Amino acid sequence: MARALSEMRPLPRRGLSREESAMYIGVSPSLFDTMVADRRMPGPKLVNSRTIWDRWALDLAFENLPDRDDRNPWDEAAT
Repeated sequence: MARALSEMRPLPRRGLSREESAMYIGVSPSLFDTMVADRRMPGPKLVNSRTIWDRWALDLAFENLPDRDDRNPWDEAAT
């Protein structure tokens, strides 16, 4: 039985589903939806009837998220 070409030579995929995109950036699908809605994450591309996210666009959006600094805002509120 012949194996599929993708099994013989797996390629990294550039287009990801909603669930894969959320997993890729480390959040739940519902938080991912919120981040797309408020433009912290990019919107999807449409390929025929399939909605997919560009992994490179996700990388760029992730790089632009703010870094958490070492300060604890709860400590500052107490002073």
